[in-house]
Amino acid sequence: MNRFLVSLGTVALMAISVADASAKDKHEAFLKKAIEGNFAEVSMGELAQQNGQSDAVKSFGRMLSTDHAAANQKALNAAQGLGMNPPSGPNAKQKADHDKMARMSGESFDKKFASHMVADHQKDIAEYKKASKSKDAAGEYASGQIDTLQKHLDTAKSLKAGR
Repeated sequence: MNRFLVSLGTVALMAISVADASAKDKHEAFLKKAIEGNFAEVSMGELAQQNGQSDAVKSFGRMLSTDHAAANQKALNAAQGLGMNPPSGPNAKQKADHDKMARMSGESFDKKFASHMVADHQKDIAEYKKASKSKDAAGEYASGQIDTLQKHLDTAKSLKAGR
């Protein structure tokens, strides 16, 4: 009987450590995506300042570059707090999106850029809200960025609508 209880206790401890490892993996995966995303947004913001036609798109580009550079510093600090090795740039898809947009300019750039930013920020907000539920460095980082991401989404929507 005692051996059975010890075995149950061991199984329970193993299950807890697997759950902890799984949660840590999820938080690290979120931060990896967030850091890559921040690098991509800084780059896209710089591109908007160069290739955008309207002052509103150029201004939004400055906002993206500034806000996502600041957010990335916080994300990198959170990653360091979790002991992870963070990415050093955007992922391959983000680089491809940037390269595609870099071949555009003027009004066609402005329209594509606004649409891309609406879709991107809608997806990001959903992921950040989900991540913000955790009570660790990743969750704290996510919670602190939601208002900024919402401001970016609202700005992108107004650009898309031509306002």
